[in-house]
Amino acid sequence: MRRTDRELRDTAEIQRILEEAKVLRLGLRDGDYPYIVPLHYGYVYEGDGLRFYMHGAKAGKKYELVKASSHAFVELDCAVETTGEGDIACVYGANYASLMARGEVCLVEELDEKIEGLKRLMRAQTGRDFEITEQQAAGVAVFRFDAAEYSAKKRQLG
Repeated sequence: MRRTDRELRDTAEIQRILEEAKVLRLGLRDGDYPYIVPLHYGYVYEGDGLRFYMHGAKAGKKYELVKASSHAFVELDCAVETTGEGDIACVYGANYASLMARGEVCLVEELDEKIEGLKRLMRAQTGRDFEITEQQAAGVAVFRFDAAEYSAKKRQLG
C-alpha cells in the first residue's frame, strides 16, 4: 500500500467496514479482461482470517467464471463522502473507508455450509437472524471467497 498513513490495522476499524459496507465487488477472470460484479455478502472475520459468502443463480456468467478459475479479488467501501467547496477542482476530495482482498473463490457444495453462508449474508445485510431451509439453500448457488491477503484504509478529512 503506497499510502501507509491511511492503512487500517485495527480489527475494530476493519470490522466497521465489514458491517457498514453493503455491497462487495467480486472481480473474476474473464479471458483477457476482468469481470466485476456487485453482490450482497456475509462474512466471517476471525483473527487474521477473512471469508465472504455470496449467492446467485446456479447458471450464468458469474457461475461459469467461478467454475473456470478460483482466483478472485474483492473490494468493499463505505462512508464515502465528497469534501471541498468552491470553484477550484483541486480542493475537492473524498472521505472513505475501504477493504480489498486477493484470494480464492469457490462454489459451496456442502448443504450445512450453504445454509450457514446464507444466514451470515442475511445477518450482514439486515442485522437480523433468519432460518434458512434446506430447500431455500438448494435453490441457489453459494460462493465462498477466502482471502489470502487483504488490506484496509481510510481517508478522513476534517
